[in-house]
Amino acid sequence: MNKRKNIITVAIDSPAAAGAGTQAKFIAKEYNLLYLDTGKIYRLIGKIKLTAGKKFNHSFIKKKISKIKISQLNNTKLISDDIAKCASIVAKDNNIRKLVKKFQLNCAYNPPKKYSGSVLDGRDITSVIMKDAMFKFYITANLKIRAKRRYKEFKKLKKKISYKEVLKSLRKRDYLDKNRKHSPLKKTQDSILINTSKLSKKACFIKIKEIIDNEINT
Repeated sequence: MNKRKNIITVAIDSPAAAGAGTQAKFIAKEYNLLYLDTGKIYRLIGKIKLTAGKKFNHSFIKKKISKIKISQLNNTKLISDDIAKCASIVAKDNNIRKLVKKFQLNCAYNPPKKYSGSVLDGRDITSVIMKDAMFKFYITANLKIRAKRRYKEFKKLKKKISYKEVLKSLRKRDYLDKNRKHSPLKKTQDSILINTSKLSKKACFIKIKEIIDNEINT
């Protein structure tokens, strides 16, 4: 695969609701980077699987992935429980993972010319997708704090769910993410650890911006 030269590449891994997506969006805006929430790809495939029924197979999804537009990943329907469960199933399929990886690599290393580079966040970005990224971050936070954040998000969307249910769901998600057979969530040795438990969104971004600026301005 050909790679665009002299671009900024940022890879972020994190457990669910740690704030990685928010920081990735801040980074993308600050440095004019293409932003890709890689987890949303599996949610979109999960949604396709739910609606496609028997038509869903390798060749069918291969065509669908080749036509994915990043704007499709912003659909608020993708956060539903049914789609999340289906996404976790399709994410275990190594053939689907290979197709998704190809899409992710293209976004990471061949972003449209209007962008100065790319920032991807997910579970295996620093360890698998962008091993040679210019900047690698592992963003995390205390489980209970993450559950409170996700619970507030659901309340804003007027979703009927209790804090205890959210906490239980995140705990299960953490276990599955860290113990899955293919590309488990882990912090790589060369990733910079950022714990957002006691940091505001702004304070966290200031910390990240300082790291990036120190590198690109020297």
